[in-house]
Amino acid sequence: MTRNTRSLAGKAILGSALAATLILTGCSGSPTPADTGSAFDPNEKITLEMSWWGDDNRAALFGQVIDGFEAKYPNVTVKQTPVGAPDDLFNRLATDFGGGGDTAPDLFALGGAKPQEYGAAGALLDLGTVADVAQVDKYPDFSTASAVVDGTLYGLPTGGNATAAFINTDIFKQAGVDVPDASWTWDDLIDAANEIGSAGLTNATGAPIYGVDLRVQDIIGTYAAQESEFGIYDFDGKLGVDADVIAGLYEKEVELQKGGGLPDPTIVTAGWALPPDQQLYTLGQAAITFGYSNLIGTYGAGGATEILTPPTDTKKTGVALLPSAFWAINAASKQPVAAAMLMNWFLSEPSALELIKDTRGVPFNPDAAAIVTPLLEGPSQSAAEYVQSVLDSGEVAPPQPNGGANMNKYSQDSEAEVLFGRQSPQEAAQAWVDKLSADLK
Repeated sequence: MTRNTRSLAGKAILGSALAATLILTGCSGSPTPADTGSAFDPNEKITLEMSWWGDDNRAALFGQVIDGFEAKYPNVTVKQTPVGAPDDLFNRLATDFGGGGDTAPDLFALGGAKPQEYGAAGALLDLGTVADVAQVDKYPDFSTASAVVDGTLYGLPTGGNATAAFINTDIFKQAGVDVPDASWTWDDLIDAANEIGSAGLTNATGAPIYGVDLRVQDIIGTYAAQESEFGIYDFDGKLGVDADVIAGLYEKEVELQKGGGLPDPTIVTAGWALPPDQQLYTLGQAAITFGYSNLIGTYGAGGATEILTPPTDTKKTGVALLPSAFWAINAASKQPVAAAMLMNWFLSEPSALELIKDTRGVPFNPDAAAIVTPLLEGPSQSAAEYVQSVLDSGEVAPPQPNGGANMNKYSQDSEAEVLFGRQSPQEAAQAWVDKLSADLK
């Protein structure tokens, strides 16, 4: 595993186990459309559609950013089509691209293996054709790895996040349980969650308080990296874990279920699709949860919150810095230059960055990070410090390969089989391995 020391606001990051695989077309220069073969005409009436996922607060925030763009370019109208959850957008894109892509948004967010999947299918614009407009040279190699297919760049990262544990210290104090520190183990988590979940506590609205909202899809990669050399995938795009490793996490869920730390399975499964502002932790109904570091502001609504590295039983934290999402452009867009200008506005425009701050992760673009980091305070500053600690000492994660798009679904499916008592942890883990292995092949 490669380790690198980096600075968010410093020079562009060089070198990682992935660097040799990346070829970024187009280098430096001001963001002009000269390299696209077509110019941006300020007198042409243009309509762009832009889609992303998130709660109403994010939609309102992005609306403000778009207002600034439209004021700068009054000939451009941006149609905003936000959705609540990532799968809502991905399901729409699957239909749109299945029909040729003409109905897909011009600019949209992608996560996980989607940049690889859609890039390999020819659905995304080669950002080398708008390299100067999008300022692709500003992004360190490791941050774009998941959006590079056969040397072609298909997306730019919105910012960097790292998986983390969130601790509601108010609930811990209410339960009389000691707040954990960074040295905690999985047994420590299980003991604390079971004690809190069995205490019969309720929040301000009278709703029950649980020990942990585990959110398997947000922690399984970190757990796998703790227990194996690379994590779920290796650097060749193959499965990097066996069924025994995955079963270990499901066995911990069974301990939490039996000990009272975990909500009823019907609540667990219903929570998969909920946006962060509606999740148990944010509602003050869970003492512990897992998620990405940029969620600390949202999760803080549930009570005083500390951010910690996830528990581990090994010498590895399993935490790696990952792009929270990518902006990508529809290859069938009739306005690729304008779409690239809008992408760059969200990623590099100072007035936009001052609004967005770290809501999509701490920027990987060093110039953008230099604008954002001094603005952060309170929970956001804590998250940025956590991300910096991962940069300084964390691991470089192999990118999710094409074929890994269903990993979250398989993780949830197997979790449901275990929690509803239909399969043992080992059986569910083997099903997970078999399905994901077949997809990767």
